[in-house]
Parts: sequence; C-alpha cells; structure tokens
Amino acid sequence: MEKIKFDMQLVLAGKYIGSGIATIGLLGAGIGIALVFAALINGTARNPSVRATLFTYAILGFALSEATGLFCLMISFLLLYAV
Repeated sequence: MEKIKFDMQLVLAGKYIGSGIATIGLLGAGIGIALVFAALINGTARNPSVRATLFTYAILGFALSEATGLFCLMISFLLLYAV
C-alpha cells in the first residue's frame, strides 16, 4: 500500500515537472512576438512607404509565434490533466 502511494506521488511530481518544462516554450513565443513587432517598427521607420506590406508580414509572424506558444500550453495542459 505504501509503495503504491509513493509511486502515485512520483507520477504526480513528474507531471508537474513536465508541465513546467513545457511552459518554458511560452517564453520563446513572447520573445518571438516582441522581435516581430520590433522589426516592424524598425522597418516602418526606415521606409514608411512599405508599411502595409510589412504589417502583413508582421501579422503572419505574430500568428506563427503565437501558435508555437499555444502548442506549448496545450502540451502542458495535456500533461497535467490527460495523462
């Protein structure tokens, strides 16, 4: 009985550690979004006539960065609640 309880606590600790490691990917998404919009501001300041084109690419970059962050968050929730 005691061994089963210890095993369950070990599994629970592994779930929490794995979930915490998976959420580190959100840091990368935040940095990626900041870099995308910093490049947008820099490009618009250099050449204001291409603002519309740069904004389209910035929104695409934002969406891709945000998608990777959401995938990390989804994996974290899967580790916590589905495993």
